[in-house]
Amino acid sequence: MTKTLNSQPQQSLNIAVLTVSDTRTQETDTSGAYLVKAVKEQGHTVVDQLIVKDDKYLLRAAVSRWIASDDVQVVICTGGTGFTARDTTPEALSVLFDKEIEGFGELFRYLSFNEIGTSTVQSRAVAGMANGTAIFCLPGSTGACKTAWAGILQQQLNSSHKPCNFVVHLKQSAQPACETRG
Repeated sequence: MTKTLNSQPQQSLNIAVLTVSDTRTQETDTSGAYLVKAVKEQGHTVVDQLIVKDDKYLLRAAVSRWIASDDVQVVICTGGTGFTARDTTPEALSVLFDKEIEGFGELFRYLSFNEIGTSTVQSRAVAGMANGTAIFCLPGSTGACKTAWAGILQQQLNSSHKPCNFVVHLKQSAQPACETRG
């Protein structure tokens, strides 16, 4: 399927970036730094950036504040999607979703398979919508963040991407959901 963009200018979104880690600091958070840079390069605004320990209640609290905020339209989380005992991001955040975006995890693993082979089955990347806020949970590696951004998020967070994008579903959006085919 061909990616198409219309001639309308892209709508700038307000995006929060959350790194889930027991060990990373602002200085060592390469995944969060990559996402902040990528978001800004696309003309979006990073309204908040946090590093939170891999604790499901701390994660829920941080993301719940963003979901309730009028200022945050998208949350991108990196980390906590693996299989260790401390990896709780999917369990912590999926209960907040009004709707799950099933295709996100499926597409991420498909794209990731081309890069890391069958190891992608250990990714529990998930996404959903809550109160007009899109929430994307990515693995913690910078490579995985690059795959998700370049392969999915860059287009789906672009209001000009056709036939569909997530911008129409976000708070304060007035764009048509999908291009009508006649």
